[in-house]
Amino acid sequence: MFGGGGGLDPRKMEQMMKQMGIDVDELDAEEVIIRTADHDLVFSDPDVTKMDARGQETYQIIGSPEERERGAADEGGDADAAIPDDDVEIVAMRTGATEDEAREALEAHDGDLAAAVEELE
Repeated sequence: MFGGGGGLDPRKMEQMMKQMGIDVDELDAEEVIIRTADHDLVFSDPDVTKMDARGQETYQIIGSPEERERGAADEGGDADAAIPDDDVEIVAMRTGATEDEAREALEAHDGDLAAAVEELE
């Protein structure tokens, strides 16, 4: 963005950006997922910077992604992580079903609480 900016004092750079109307914030991100038609790029514990230049937000992600096939969360052990435990408890309490039955119903309906409750009632 700035030619020869390698020698600039970070405080001066921040001051210049503020003068141009650019706010920069570091985000405490645990994970960033970029979904494409074929796969997901999963950045675990990335450095994320948000820049707001007069209402236009830009995010910069620094890290090395792990490439995962699309739908990998639906296959095997990761499926449980996709359904929040709170949702399972809500469906189980509402219908009187076991937590396993509630989780299965939620998974079958892609996490849709109402559809899972309707199936189990």
